[in-house]
Amino acid sequence: MHRPLSTDDLQLDAAHGSGCLTQAGLLELVVELRSTGRRRLIGLTGPPGSGKSHLAVHLARSLNPAPPVVPMDGFHLAQAVINAKGLANRKGAPETFDAWGFVNLVDRLAGPAGDAVVMAPKFDRSIEEPIAGAIPVVPGDGLVIVEGNYLLLDESPWERIRPALDLCAYLELDDEIRMCRLIDRHVRYGRTRPEAECFVRDSDERNAQLIKTTRERADVVVRMEA
Repeated sequence: MHRPLSTDDLQLDAAHGSGCLTQAGLLELVVELRSTGRRRLIGLTGPPGSGKSHLAVHLARSLNPAPPVVPMDGFHLAQAVINAKGLANRKGAPETFDAWGFVNLVDRLAGPAGDAVVMAPKFDRSIEEPIAGAIPVVPGDGLVIVEGNYLLLDESPWERIRPALDLCAYLELDDEIRMCRLIDRHVRYGRTRPEAECFVRDSDERNAQLIKTTRERADVVVRMEA
């Protein structure tokens, strides 16, 4: 397992702020980490709608070669399983994920690269289902971006993820903007606006309150722009 970097390792100075970075500042930090020679795992976490997927793609496109992005959402349980468990209205909560599957994948990515290609799943919002074996991580990938809600959750088995990450950034965005984004997203993928507002209030925001308790375990906080 990798040792999470300390503040000294990160060399956060006055330009970066006291552990708080802009998106550009995070990119600079990732570039520094990438030059150290071995594979690095970069974690992006934060409440629903804070911009994790967007920032992950932005970071990947800003680097050459572009690193793979591994989303925790690929480990959603199948919708049929979520329905059978009576959790359809709580989709996105910790219990609606294959937590051990995600932990085991992160462990593999953090270990010796070897000669094998590691295949990670993705999540397809258009069908609300995970897609297995969609994202290849090849032995030569010196950087992997991992993004998801519960990277810093201090509960079993999620607590095994933090030690595997070389750097974990917590994304922060104004709650009103974040919730508007979530409502618009749910409408875009088929919910009516009243349904979307209800789901955000009763599910997404319950998850957000849990995720906010993990902020202090991040290496840095990234202030996201609207």
